[in-house]
Amino acid sequence: MSTKNKENKDIEIEEKASEVENPETAAEASENQESAEAETEAEAKESSEAKDEEKTAEAPKEPSLEEQIEELKKQALYKQAEFENFRKRTLKEKADLILAGGEKTITAILPVLDDFERAIADQSDDPAAIKEGMKLIFQKFQKTLESLGVKKIETDGVDFNVDYHEAIAQVPGMGKEKVGKVIDCVQTGYTLNDKVIRFAKVAVGQ
Repeated sequence: MSTKNKENKDIEIEEKASEVENPETAAEASENQESAEAETEAEAKESSEAKDEEKTAEAPKEPSLEEQIEELKKQALYKQAEFENFRKRTLKEKADLILAGGEKTITAILPVLDDFERAIADQSDDPAAIKEGMKLIFQKFQKTLESLGVKKIETDGVDFNVDYHEAIAQVPGMGKEKVGKVIDCVQTGYTLNDKVIRFAKVAVGQ
């Protein structure tokens, strides 16, 4: 064996002997390693718990049953108040519409009323002139009604129609061509915007 190899072997024997002679140093090193591992594990656990707490804090809190019921009550009261306001507003608009329609009608008829006043104030004794004046006022009144949507229901020679006519008499012996036809109009009927407001009272051929 060479001198160098002998020296290396002697150093290894001395190190092993040192470890055997100082067991406290080896135990201390082992304890330090275990303590470091425990600290690392504790830090990891604390970090995980901190993350869980952050997630819990970020998550929205679920409202309780009482809070949900209270919120639904508030919504119901709001909807009820909103509907009541809508109902009142609708009634007011309807009333305003009726008043506006009545005002429009009266305003349109007033000129005809003026013509009647002038005709009454006229001192003419000419029957033909008086009749012509009344005819002109009548025609003007008809045009005024038509401008308001009022139209006369036709009855001359038309077929009897229950949607527009009311039969108050039946006239027999008028011939086959007159059966079911309007023979005479006792009272004129009218429509307002295509809706019957008064049926025409007529006599029908039988």
